[in-house]
Amino acid sequence: MPRHEFQPGKLVAGLAFALAGVTFAGDAGGLWETPWFAIIPIVIGGLCLAGATTAITQTIRRNTHPPHSPPPPHPNPTDHQGHLGHQGRHQGHPRY
Repeated sequence: MPRHEFQPGKLVAGLAFALAGVTFAGDAGGLWETPWFAIIPIVIGGLCLAGATTAITQTIRRNTHPPHSPPPPHPNPTDHQGHLGHQGRHQGHPRY
């Protein structure tokens, strides 16, 4: 599996949703009583925290990493008349 960039904002959002799930699972299991509206501050607070975490992460990454050079231009798939040639044309039989 290829490695990917760590995204702490998604981690915080996932933890907030896991907390909401555990809260209501405990209520359903009879361990404690949870009012129905308790999900609102848990989820909204978690999403706000995740957004703030993402903003801080992007600010830190922008200030610590040099900007990337733009990628080289891709060759144009069109011919000199602006047509796509044989790409996308009907081959005589439909695909099922």
